[in-house]
Amino acid sequence: MPPLDAHFGSVLADLCEEAADLVRPLWKSGLTVDRKLDDSPVTEADRRAEALILEGLAQIAPGVAVISEEHASEFGAPGSIGRVFLLVDPVDGTKAFVRGDPNFTVNIGLIIDGRPVAGAISAPATGETWFTGARGAFKRVKGGDPVEVSVRPWPAGNAVALISHTMKPETLKALTDRYGFHGTQPMDSSIKFCRIAEGGADIYPRLGPTMEWDIAAGHAILSAAGGRVEAEDGAAFLYGKASEGFRNRGFVAWGG
Repeated sequence: MPPLDAHFGSVLADLCEEAADLVRPLWKSGLTVDRKLDDSPVTEADRRAEALILEGLAQIAPGVAVISEEHASEFGAPGSIGRVFLLVDPVDGTKAFVRGDPNFTVNIGLIIDGRPVAGAISAPATGETWFTGARGAFKRVKGGDPVEVSVRPWPAGNAVALISHTMKPETLKALTDRYGFHGTQPMDSSIKFCRIAEGGADIYPRLGPTMEWDIAAGHAILSAAGGRVEAEDGAAFLYGKASEGFRNRGFVAWGG
């Protein structure tokens, strides 16, 4: 088994890309959309990608616990978890996938002692993949070589926030007043972390609920690129909240 450190992100990237190759032909193919117990959408793309990833992780990280979205949705999340585990979202941004939008991703993150140590995210629609490395964060486009990415310094007077499509105007105003950004761009899925990590935006404030598998990989990549993710009060943002069903409270993802 490869060492479980930041470099493990390159191993996860290969698996994310394999899942992305499976998902890509299913995009815009008219798949039936089912509803989970929480009324969120799920398709055959989610299920097939998860099966591929779980099989792959059993080979490359045998014995490491895995919490994956669709399995947890169907069978329930574990009531406790050890210090080392993997978080998987086989298709993050299923609503975008169903709409035909390109901002959906395949996510795998490695957690050790509550913190994201390694991660990879692949965007099937665009062929982009981001991942942690031994000395930073990297991006490659399908068929190309990896290049290092990093956050940009906060651009005074021109900072861009990535937000949800459904954010209410009063919420946006409160966040603008609080964090001092100047422009916004609505965007789905964990790709928001990647766009900040590669210097394309500056902040992602999230007040609404998410699950740990939604953001762990993005957190790892953004941290490796020089950014950070904090709880709303500025405290460290930790993982392994089994007693809370692996649900997250609000957070802020920062670039430079």
